[in-house]
Amino acid sequence: MRVALLICSLLLAVGSLAIPAQSRAQVAVGISVQFGPPALPVYEQPLCPGDGYIWTPGYWAWDPGDEGYYWVPGTWVEAPEVGFLWTPGYWGWERGAFFFHEGYWGPHVGWYGGISYGFGYFGHGYEGGRWDHDRFYYNRSVTNVNITEVHNVYNTTIINRNETRISYNGGDGGVRERPSREEESFSRERHIAPVSAQHQHIQEARGNRELRASVNQGRPPIAATQRPGSFRGSAVVPAREAGGRYEPPPNRRGNNNAGGNNNAARPDNNPNRPPNAGGNSGANSGNRSDRPPFAHAREITPHDRPAPPSTGNPNRDQKYSQQQDRLYSKQAHEHQKLQQKQEQDHQRITQQNANEARRQQVEQRHQQQTQQMEQRHTQQQQRMQERQQPPRQNPSPKPPKEKP
Repeated sequence: MRVALLICSLLLAVGSLAIPAQSRAQVAVGISVQFGPPALPVYEQPLCPGDGYIWTPGYWAWDPGDEGYYWVPGTWVEAPEVGFLWTPGYWGWERGAFFFHEGYWGPHVGWYGGISYGFGYFGHGYEGGRWDHDRFYYNRSVTNVNITEVHNVYNTTIINRNETRISYNGGDGGVRERPSREEESFSRERHIAPVSAQHQHIQEARGNRELRASVNQGRPPIAATQRPGSFRGSAVVPAREAGGRYEPPPNRRGNNNAGGNNNAARPDNNPNRPPNAGGNSGANSGNRSDRPPFAHAREITPHDRPAPPSTGNPNRDQKYSQQQDRLYSKQAHEHQKLQQKQEQDHQRITQQNANEARRQQVEQRHQQQTQQMEQRHTQQQQRMQERQQPPRQNPSPKPPKEKP
């Protein structure tokens, strides 16, 4: 799988040189070749839990281990900054393969493939609400808000709503839309990657077998949740129906590659998979084992939080949990900072119209930075887990045998 990741990263690095800078802000970080995701299911939006929450629509993600799609339920997420909105991710057919473009937070809603996710995301922009100074106002015509608890609301009817269930851009049967100049300009603004609550939400979905398209046939039993990661209770919304007939290609395990070669472009760096799942050894590593597994910080999802400590000592467990929280926050900050720095480098060399040698120099530096950060974070978490292991109990001495 590591070889596949390296090939995918090289394809992305080479292909990105031919893509305009404005298109690279929402980066293609995952790939599913030959067949696109199922249609978007039909479901209701759960009630908004309170002020400052913004709707993030559900979508089909790809699991390279299962080699199939699974549903990530739509959910309400607190905006990481006042004034920031969510640009959803989307699948697009590019260079003979399906790539997933990860969503992001920013001051405006950028391009998300022309996909109609509903609830204000009808292919372009967002009609579900808007910021007014430091408060977010909800459009009641397309969002589910309890006006007895949330008073900052308005009502604007949306006339030309795109209600198709198509879940990808381009390719056979995909949406035929292109970004506007305004959407391209929004992609050059400062962005924030998905927050930790969103990554935990994705991991929860990936581990739920019922959310796999091969099991639910495009009609997930958990289509939306009121809060990230809350997959049980009355606030969970099932899909009313599938958006279309689910027909994966036959023998898909032998056919999900761009050119018929099973070693090509398999996405071990899928954004919805922990970065350390899978190894870098064995026959598949070949002579590339010394190459960095990730080319950019944007290709790495934050590490999973370890299980809560359980040493039997409540005070010690609380102390360990606080240490975990501090380390997780510190690593998330470092990750975000490096990602923003690398994006600024890309924008700078594009503005300077840098030559090929200069571009390669920057890419090599980014690979080194990313690998060093990933190794450092992995070692930090390993050391913390080792320190937090419960103390080993010395076995009690056996009583002496009685003499006959």
